[in-house]
Amino acid sequence: MASAVLDGKAALDDPIQKYLPTAYPNLQSQGQPVRLRHLITHTSTMPGMLPLQVNTILQDFTAHATPAKLNGAYAHYGQRQFWQDLHTVSINGPLGKDYAYSSAGTELIAHTLETIYGMPYDVLLTQFLARAAGMHDTRLRISAEDSGRLAPGYHSDNPVVTTPMPQLPWGAAGNLKSTMPDMTKYLRLQLSAHPAVVESHQPLVRFQDDFSIGYFWNIGSNRQLGTHYVHHGGVPRAQSYAYVVPKYQLGVFIITNQSGDATAGAMESALAHIFDTVEALERAK
Repeated sequence: MASAVLDGKAALDDPIQKYLPTAYPNLQSQGQPVRLRHLITHTSTMPGMLPLQVNTILQDFTAHATPAKLNGAYAHYGQRQFWQDLHTVSINGPLGKDYAYSSAGTELIAHTLETIYGMPYDVLLTQFLARAAGMHDTRLRISAEDSGRLAPGYHSDNPVVTTPMPQLPWGAAGNLKSTMPDMTKYLRLQLSAHPAVVESHQPLVRFQDDFSIGYFWNIGSNRQLGTHYVHHGGVPRAQSYAYVVPKYQLGVFIITNQSGDATAGAMESALAHIFDTVEALERAK
């Protein structure tokens, strides 16, 4: 999306309706339409997921039955069903103010990019990553031949391997598969002066003195790390964190194939030691 803005193909204040296949008069609040900037900053008040029943399933995220229930909800759920369900969404503004993470909004951004560039989102994604970062082993869908390379996932300390992550209509919220070497290249990209990266790191909404959001990036600020960029992702088989810390020219990616209520905290504890060590090394120079 940052590339589309820089290319002059989209503007952050564009109403999302500009890119949708039919009219959605419900996607507005207090006379103001949901705009692209609201979606990329999670301030649209869109529901977390579509179909809406998935939000109920995820309320009991740690239950061992949750992965199978998610698979059932998405078994025959494609873009056509997404467009139908989008008519039922209620926007309870004010827009652009309150942070509420929305994977449904992320999926809408993927569709918007397809409309802008006239090609499937997964193709746009893989082409950009290959061109900008030399990443050739990152994709939304993997072949049966490559399925054996995917780490098995475990959910909430259940010793039984989980069912696969269900494919979402566009796959822009939880379906990416990658390798550690490719993620190293991604971190190098995020630490570079690539124009789209610089644009994507711009703070668009400030929630607190030490917390803003850019193009989906959470932007933190503290004494130890300075201004840094963070994203956490979690599904019922894996969780990950990406940290981009320009102060130290440091990028960190951590992922585990176990997902439970204590997983994020355990990863944060592991990262805290790394950051303490890096700070001490910098002081010793």
